[in-house]
Amino acid sequence: MFETGSACIRCNKEDVAKVVLMPGDPLRAKFIAEKYLEDPILFNDVRNMLGYTGTYKGKRISVMGSGMGIPSMCLYAHELYTQVGVDAIIRVGTTGSLPEDIHTGEIVIAQSAATNSAIASLYDSPVKLAPTASWDMLIDAVRSCERLGVGYHVGQVVSSDVFYNPREDAPVRYKELGLLCVEMETAGLYIEAQTSHKKAVSILSVSDTFFTGEALSADEREKSFTDMMEVSLETALNYA
Repeated sequence: MFETGSACIRCNKEDVAKVVLMPGDPLRAKFIAEKYLEDPILFNDVRNMLGYTGTYKGKRISVMGSGMGIPSMCLYAHELYTQVGVDAIIRVGTTGSLPEDIHTGEIVIAQSAATNSAIASLYDSPVKLAPTASWDMLIDAVRSCERLGVGYHVGQVVSSDVFYNPREDAPVRYKELGLLCVEMETAGLYIEAQTSHKKAVSILSVSDTFFTGEALSADEREKSFTDMMEVSLETALNYA
């Protein structure tokens, strides 16, 4: 057994699968593990950021919370990639859509992530990094949606550092720029994957919309979450 030297993940490397699903909420990670994985085992509970490993269709898959926002995502993704030996991470979460033709219950696969975060400026690069998904994982996510008959959209999302944006015109400007939805973690994950030479994709479920007033009921949220998880798990099988 080899225990990692991570600051925030206390586990043995062999306890974590090569592919990890990452919802923001650690309790959502617990729910996913118990609902979708066979024989899940807790591998991390430091700061209650729960992580589990189990099997799905015979292959080992892990799920762990990322926390909320880019700084938290970067912390955990960095440790998983560089200290635990994880090869691929799939962010799973909810999002608010911007264009009128993206409806609640549909899936958004983030090809890239625009951001108002300064994180990219911290890296020693002659250019500002453009946070982008791993192409093979993105294609596999699209194929999973098509195979399962789940409605999806692919494009650039917004990863915002703020939930309550003091700029009231921000959603309007995002929409005018052709951005698909707003969330808070994808850009951080993609930068960590790029700088660690690992893989990542963000698969998001639309829970509400900015301009049409659509919002899911409790039952509809459950169906939307199920669709997102099935797409994500089927995608993860290719990297387990």
